[in-house]
Amino acid sequence: MIKRIQEKTVIEYLQFFPVVAILGARQVGKTTLAKIIKNKYFPEAIYLDMESPADWFKLEEPELYLNQFQNKLIIIDEIQRKPELFPILRTIIDKNRKNGRFLILGSASPDLLKKSSESLAGRIAFIELTPFMLEEINSENYQKLWLRGGFPESFLAKDDKTSILWREFFVKTFLERDIPQFGLKIPAPNLRRFWLMLAHLQNQLWNASQIANNLGISAPTVKNYLDILHYTYMVRILQPFYTNVKKRLIKTPKIIIRDSGILHYLLNIKNYNDLISHPIVGHSWEGFVIEEILKLLPSEYEYFFYRTRAGAEIDFLITKAGKVIVAIEIKYSLTPKISKGFYNCVKDILPQQKVVVYPGEITYKKGDILILSIKNLPDYIKNLA
Repeated sequence: MIKRIQEKTVIEYLQFFPVVAILGARQVGKTTLAKIIKNKYFPEAIYLDMESPADWFKLEEPELYLNQFQNKLIIIDEIQRKPELFPILRTIIDKNRKNGRFLILGSASPDLLKKSSESLAGRIAFIELTPFMLEEINSENYQKLWLRGGFPESFLAKDDKTSILWREFFVKTFLERDIPQFGLKIPAPNLRRFWLMLAHLQNQLWNASQIANNLGISAPTVKNYLDILHYTYMVRILQPFYTNVKKRLIKTPKIIIRDSGILHYLLNIKNYNDLISHPIVGHSWEGFVIEEILKLLPSEYEYFFYRTRAGAEIDFLITKAGKVIVAIEIKYSLTPKISKGFYNCVKDILPQQKVVVYPGEITYKKGDILILSIKNLPDYIKNLA
């Protein structure tokens, strides 16, 4: 059993909010975490799963049922399947306002679960449960995490073949069952082709018109597909950084498939040798490092990439209160070379720190640039705070 870092956060938030929501992709470990919390801290908690017909039946009269448990934590799993519960939870909370009453689990972002944000505003705290991160699995295993991704069943599979099989069924179930459960009527083959195209364009600039032409669909439909994968934690939309410098800057976002294991399944990458010899390896490595940073980055920081129309680029920026704290280059090389474009961009934005993340064993300084081993990345991000 791998201990999840968010366990402590959930317990803390339950002391300050009536409702705590653990959100994240399907099969990321939300139910497992909730049951661990129940067993360790709240053994008398009531657990309800909205995919269970018996539990669904219990909530046919939700206010009547839930009011029986005024002094017990109530855990409601897969709450997105019963969105009409949100205003009822608000009513129950407002009649007896105290913290730690409900722990809800959902497989969609707050943007998709709009009713939760609207109905429970001021009463709810959101926590995203990510796939496994370097901090949790021991950074010595970064190659395995990069190849298989962080979904627990994929990462912990007995071998690469079993891991690939799990990811195959995950993608199939996501497209054919999970998406319709959100009330989204999209042909599974269409969304799969779109997802596959994004995989081939990993960590590259978004071009809705080009993708629409390739798929034979409209640009608004392509945007809708992107939103769906974004709101269900499958892709990340990385925005460009704007400054007042007198440069023509790229204003188009980049798209990243968040879990490297899903990316590699879509590209038919089956083992580590396949990965390091694949043309996508550099973009895959960049996406993997970016996601590992974001799994630990405190919420007070913002993040971007920076690119001029002349082609000079910095892979990742961490900012706070409008100031660039760190400029990060991500290199899949044991002898990373820093481009002239990086230095030119640094002159534009004047970051407080400059870092290159690479897959080597040691961390060292090269002038005023920190050459950071992937194994030391978690500690570096935690020490930013």
